Amino acid sequence: MDQGGIRDLIAKAMHAQREGRPDEAMRIYERVIAGGEHPVALNALGFRALATGRPGDAAAFFRRAIAVDPQSPDLWMNLAKAERERGSAGGEHAALEGALSIDRRHFMALVRMAELLERTGDEAGAAHHWTGVLAMADGIEERTPALEMMLEHARDRVTRHQRGFATAIDEGLADALRGLGPRETRRFAAAIDHALGRRGIFANECAGLHFPFLPADEYFDRAHFPWLSEIEAKTGAIRAELETLLADDGAGFRPYIAMEPGTPANKWTPLDQKMDWGALHLWKDGQRNDAACARAPITAAAVEALPLSDLPGRTPTVFFSLLRPGAHLPAHTGVSNVRTIIHLPLIVPPGCAFRVGGETRSWVEGEAWAFDDTIEHEAWNRSDRLRAILIFDVWNPHIDHKERALLRRFYEVANRTDRAGSAAIGLSE
Repeated sequence: MDQGGIRDLIAKAMHAQREGRPDEAMRIYERVIAGGEHPVALNALGFRALATGRPGDAAAFFRRAIAVDPQSPDLWMNLAKAERERGSAGGEHAALEGALSIDRRHFMALVRMAELLERTGDEAGAAHHWTGVLAMADGIEERTPALEMMLEHARDRVTRHQRGFATAIDEGLADALRGLGPRETRRFAAAIDHALGRRGIFANECAGLHFPFLPADEYFDRAHFPWLSEIEAKTGAIRAELETLLADDGAGFRPYIAMEPGTPANKWTPLDQKMDWGALHLWKDGQRNDAACARAPITAAAVEALPLSDLPGRTPTVFFSLLRPGAHLPAHTGVSNVRTIIHLPLIVPPGCAFRVGGETRSWVEGEAWAFDDTIEHEAWNRSDRLRAILIFDVWNPHIDHKERALLRRFYEVANRTDRAGSAAIGLSE
């Protein structure tokens, strides 16, 4: 039979099916394959066998169709269905692999493989394929209730597997970690938590000068700042000066966020010109506020004794930072990683916390920490009382003295040459 005759017979068979005459259609398809294997006819005969409760016969028809057209994922999926209905897990697995070998992003092949592996007890394999299903589902705009139910099941299985895997990892590492302190395990723990999906790893985002090849550490090791204990020892006296300032109706404190008129609405708009986040600067952009320092002489002297960042016209910046009850500073990044930000907590009610990258800490009065503010960070006060800390900047400890001298010279030249044009490499926020 020539190709034209085959096309005519297949068209007649399809018409008979549409008209509700399946037996007639099957007889025509049988005439087609009597003259030679044809995937359309074999596939139709396979579907008829499935519909009449003969999955074994259906599988045989689908295999014959695949032999003629092995690159059709639909034929492999039909074979998988027949193998599933006749109870052959191995046959179904092989058929689904056939479909996936043609298209690794075949949505229903991933679904059926995940379901098969789940039925046969391969939880890890099922979770792997459910993960693929969930990744592809993000691109599906119209979702039926049945699809939503299936995706919810997928999320549950993936979460359950991840939780079990994480527990096994934690238990397996317990002996190796025993006896090691936080300083020794911090980076390793962050790596494992990231691998297990328990935290993110955040990169530097500098709006100004980005000094390359420095470690992007969220909280710096205290060993870099041996003088921290000196400033911590003065916490009581510094807090007393702050309390005196606050008792004077907060004279000198201003909203930290004060945007220029006409600035488009952004994440800082809710805090603009509000004392939810207030500040009193002792130094700002490298300039000493003599009047403010005179009102807090112990604080000023304590800070001046430290190795502050000293870039002409840029740093240091030193200020008392107030966070009112209920205030939340949205996630943001700083300007340049050449500096390190120090927090010395002075007044910290319960419910106040600070997140840098993937680690959240609660301030403890009198315990300072150092962090890289070019890594995403945010703060909140969920108490009913004021939170207050002293904030100042010092050099990034990974920048050596010769590099610091070069940076000072750079800003001297930039300021003298074109102050306006040098704003993009500044350090002011």
